[in-house]
Amino acid sequence: MSSAGEGLSRPLPEQVRSHVVDLASQVLGSMPAAAVPPPLRNIARFEPRKRARLGGTPIAAQLETDKEFREAVAEVLAASLPELVAGLAEGVVPPAAEPVLVAAAAYLTRPPGWVEMVETARADLERSAAVAEGSAQEQAVTRLREQLAAQKTAAREEAERLREQLKAARAEVSDLRHKLHAARERARAAEAHAAAMEEAAQEARAAAAAAGSAGESELRRLRERLSDSERQLEAARRAAREGRSEEDTKVRVLLDALADAAAGLRRELALPSGINRPADSVASVAPGRPGVRAVPARALADDDPALLDQLLALPQIHLIVDGYNVTKTGYGTLTLADQRNRLLTGLGALYAQTRTELTCVFDGAELDGPVPVSAPRGVRVLFSAPGQIADDLIRQLVRAEPVGRALAVVSSDREVAESVRRMGARPVPAALLLKRLGRA
Repeated sequence: MSSAGEGLSRPLPEQVRSHVVDLASQVLGSMPAAAVPPPLRNIARFEPRKRARLGGTPIAAQLETDKEFREAVAEVLAASLPELVAGLAEGVVPPAAEPVLVAAAAYLTRPPGWVEMVETARADLERSAAVAEGSAQEQAVTRLREQLAAQKTAAREEAERLREQLKAARAEVSDLRHKLHAARERARAAEAHAAAMEEAAQEARAAAAAAGSAGESELRRLRERLSDSERQLEAARRAAREGRSEEDTKVRVLLDALADAAAGLRRELALPSGINRPADSVASVAPGRPGVRAVPARALADDDPALLDQLLALPQIHLIVDGYNVTKTGYGTLTLADQRNRLLTGLGALYAQTRTELTCVFDGAELDGPVPVSAPRGVRVLFSAPGQIADDLIRQLVRAEPVGRALAVVSSDREVAESVRRMGARPVPAALLLKRLGRA
């Protein structure tokens, strides 16, 4: 064993210290409680895995200062490694021994020259660590070189791919430029064609205006001829009324000729044979055309039974009837078709009695398809167009009449009554017409 004054100038290498502490912690658990050094008694109670981890520093300090505890640990080491311990006692280090075991055995058994043995083991461990570190560095360099080569290969492939994409993009841009040029040429051609068409349209409008002017001149000339013929006919008629009987046969032939000429001239000019009523000019949906569903109206009280008879006695009065407002006031439980038929039948009888101009207006909103309606003689039947209600059509009919003509609107709708009153027509409650039709 070495002298007591001999010691290490540096701490044990970490691998050697860990091995010594692990061995001492195992010995500490097998020692009798009385033999355990006082500083380590609490650590001896720890589980074997926790002793070296939690009590490593106190165990190492106790090994350094407590010779008896160190020798107890050395005895356990000598029992497990007798050849190594015996060789170290003789100053011989087995060539195949691990540096960590050699340093731990030398530190615990303290043979002559143990400090040199520990330092030699330290040097061996440092060389091994340096060799391992160098090998690790070489491996890292090799790995980095491989990664660099792989990245260079990937970069070359990516560059090649980008060059191909650039080439394709340039080709696409060139194609798009050609298409853009062609589109511009087509646009210029279209603009030139449009300008030519506009010029032709202006010439056509000028020609149409000239033709219209010539047509109007010809129409005025034909109308003058017609007026002359009518004046000659009227003169012939006056001559016949004044008793010019000496040439009655010749005059009658002349009159017939003039009448035939006037009729032929009317046909040539496509003049209407009769006159149109103002209500015929209002746009509406004729019976039998598709429409939409109706909007119900409100009824007012009957306060003047004699009002309708007085109105019907006026000359040339036009009676406008809000159809569904009247039918839903009088017989709203019937179907719409039955309501229309019943009202129109009553209006036909009223016309036969009074010869008054009658117009019956229905909401086209209730029509889901063509509605066959047989209008009685003398009764004009109108349906409001899609998107229009009967109230608006009634107001159009009132506005279409000349100022001063007698007008009456049968409706119990307050808005309709007030609006037609402001336009000069006389509103009549639906109940009055229903009573009049019932009396007929």
